Amino acid sequence: MHDTSQAYGLWFLVIFNSALFIFFGFTFFKPQSARDWRSFGAFSAFLVALFTEMYGFPLTIYLLLPWLQSRFPGVNWLTHDAGHLLEEMVGWRGNPHFGPFHILSAVFIGGGFWLLSASWPPLYQAQKDNQLAASGPYAKIRHPQYVAFVLVMFGFLLQWPTILTLAMFPILVIMYWRLAKAEERDSLAAFGDRYTAYMQTTPAFVPRFRPGRGDGPRAAVPPATHSTKETARVVDR
Repeated sequence: MHDTSQAYGLWFLVIFNSALFIFFGFTFFKPQSARDWRSFGAFSAFLVALFTEMYGFPLTIYLLLPWLQSRFPGVNWLTHDAGHLLEEMVGWRGNPHFGPFHILSAVFIGGGFWLLSASWPPLYQAQKDNQLAASGPYAKIRHPQYVAFVLVMFGFLLQWPTILTLAMFPILVIMYWRLAKAEERDSLAAFGDRYTAYMQTTPAFVPRFRPGRGDGPRAAVPPATHSTKETARVVDR
């Protein structure tokens, strides 16, 4: 059954949830350079916009209300449960927190935060040892932290799509892609053939799920004198 209570204007929950997930992201990502802070700031802005509509002011619901009422009569669109738009539109009438889109969103969000947390130890160790990060998630893709941010944002879009976050999502994806390319240019300038070899054996964003031409032992990547994020930190100063 649906919860029919009014669920907006809860600004404490906006602040609490925004702070909680931003803190999780900060703990796992640990921004250091100016480039890191830009990527983390964009992710934080997405979360604030999301939770503002989820618990504060439902701008998307208000803008779409005439259309929603005409297409889906009998639904009180100003309840929290009805704010799970995708569940309502496909006709899910049970608890939306157990609906298909909400469950799928939990997989993406959980997977994204797991990837973000798993990426930090090998990166930290690489910085500490003055080596190129090429283990853990970095053995599969070159930019696991940016991929993690995109997974988390996509998961929240499945759970609670809004006009603002839908507009922000492709912009942020492009921004992360450009940041990744900028990091690669810095790394190529700093490492030369070392980073070129790493690029040839490791995809940028999507891991290979079967052995391919470029897959080979990590020993094929010669040791470097700095990590990728360390290079970015030097360049950004």
